[in-house]
Amino acid sequence: MTGLYSLIRRNGKLFFRDKGVFFTSLVTPMILLVLYTTFLSNLFRESFLAGIPKEFSVPDKIIDSLVGGQLISSLLAVSCVTVAFCSNMIMVQDKQNGVRRDLLMAPVKASTMALGYYIATELTTLLVCVLAFGAGLIYMAAVGFYMSVADILMVLLDILLLTLFGTALSSVINHFLSTQGQISAVGTIVSAGYGFICGAYMPISQFGEGLKTVLGFLPGTYGTALFRNHAMRGALAELSASGVPKEVVDSMRDMVDCNVYCLDHSVSIPAMLAILAGSIILLVAVYILLVKHSSKKSY
Repeated sequence: MTGLYSLIRRNGKLFFRDKGVFFTSLVTPMILLVLYTTFLSNLFRESFLAGIPKEFSVPDKIIDSLVGGQLISSLLAVSCVTVAFCSNMIMVQDKQNGVRRDLLMAPVKASTMALGYYIATELTTLLVCVLAFGAGLIYMAAVGFYMSVADILMVLLDILLLTLFGTALSSVINHFLSTQGQISAVGTIVSAGYGFICGAYMPISQFGEGLKTVLGFLPGTYGTALFRNHAMRGALAELSASGVPKEVVDSMRDMVDCNVYCLDHSVSIPAMLAILAGSIILLVAVYILLVKHSSKKSY
């Protein structure tokens, strides 16, 4: 345990010591928040207003809260995975610099080293995403705040699960990388593409039927849906309390992917949590197998 703690501490220090990596990881969610509020807020607002019958008068605060909840959930859905890839660069850097080979020559098991990378990446990613959520709460308080304490706690649970998923996914992919150029290329691809396939940039409900079916099998889809449900629950409840018919509210839930369908069957929130947890277990199992296989080789 002492060796594991030392590795976690060492990897964490290296992450925070590299000002470029740390600054990029921390600032990226903030930049996304600014970009979302600047370019997407009006689009989201118009979508909500278009879905409400004209005979119903809804306070601007509720609409702004719905927009804010969608923006924050999109931000967190992307950041929990993309920041994990950035945080996990230490694994690849150690390969490139020969540090991994030196550590294996010491009395440190490959499994312990792999666990050290995983835990350190998870902790740093979790820290950055919780800070991003804090900034999102400040934004929500400014535009319209209807989240309960339970909603906030559930969002924190979602962050924990999705960062565990992002860390496991990055660990599996980064296991095959050995140069800074490779990790930069992979990071760019993930940053550019993940937001689309998880429904963060554009709701999956807006995609074609074939693509919706495919995305219904990806765990990232359910991570985004969990954030949507918990960040927007209070505002949607307030919208219903203002007199808007249940059918209209349900259609909005479909529109923003609070309701996700797989093979035409609605997926419940407990099922979403189970799918995400199962995906984490599967990816961690794959990572363990890769580590065991590679430990038989020399680096």
